[in-house]
Amino acid sequence: MRLRWLAVLAVLAAVWGFAIEPNRLVLRETRLVLPRWPAALDGLRLAVVADIHAGAPWIDDEKVERLVAEVNDTRPDLVVLLGDFVILEVLGGRPVPPERTAERLAGLRAPLGVIAILGNHDWWYDGPRVRRALEGVGIPVLENAALRLERQGAPFWLVGLADLWTQQPDVVGPLRHIPADEPIVVLTHSPDIFPQVPASVVLTLAGHTHGGQVALPLLGRLIVPSRFGQRYAIGHVEEDGRHLFVTPGIGTSIIPVRFGVPPEISLLTLAHAAAPD
Repeated sequence: MRLRWLAVLAVLAAVWGFAIEPNRLVLRETRLVLPRWPAALDGLRLAVVADIHAGAPWIDDEKVERLVAEVNDTRPDLVVLLGDFVILEVLGGRPVPPERTAERLAGLRAPLGVIAILGNHDWWYDGPRVRRALEGVGIPVLENAALRLERQGAPFWLVGLADLWTQQPDVVGPLRHIPADEPIVVLTHSPDIFPQVPASVVLTLAGHTHGGQVALPLLGRLIVPSRFGQRYAIGHVEEDGRHLFVTPGIGTSIIPVRFGVPPEISLLTLAHAAAPD
């Protein structure tokens, strides 16, 4: 009898992990109170999307359109796309041309725009082609480059880094000409670059890990594609006064399973840390 119940639980877990959870799409809101984030920018709302992996099981054109609609419903000030728009070698997946995905992502709307970087899968597929597809629909791609934005006259900078796995990210170069009193948000595909990010950066945003794709009770996240293991697997991390946020992303890689780590749109509200009395 016990073996029978264990078999039933195993079947239910497999159905959930391979057929139900990967097809979900959740919105998770997080408020980040950040030192040196200016009061003039208090409440800035960022929609963070990573690892779409269009063509992976459950990530078809309709799912990308649903993603766009749900992001737009949140009315963010800014949308950032953190790479891996395509797939390679995912079980049951069918590659989707990046141009088709970019056409759907062109529907994203935010007052401060939609900004992208590329990930390792994009470069393994054809980095220049993915970049052209995005820029062809009006989505700028930052590659070791900085972009100055303003909200109601208050400036801040986005610095997009090249992919750590396949390119040569330049953490220092894009920062050289940014005024010391203007806050910086770094966009990187892999969080493993975080220890190299200077303390002058207010916040680093990353994807790539998928949150491990599977988080089991008691056992935790068994496989995280990071040389730091679970240290930068998911969510808000603070180290030595520096802040990182890792979104678990949308699609899947290699094995089309998610368990305890649903596909997520991360909506971040950046809050000014008031000085103590």
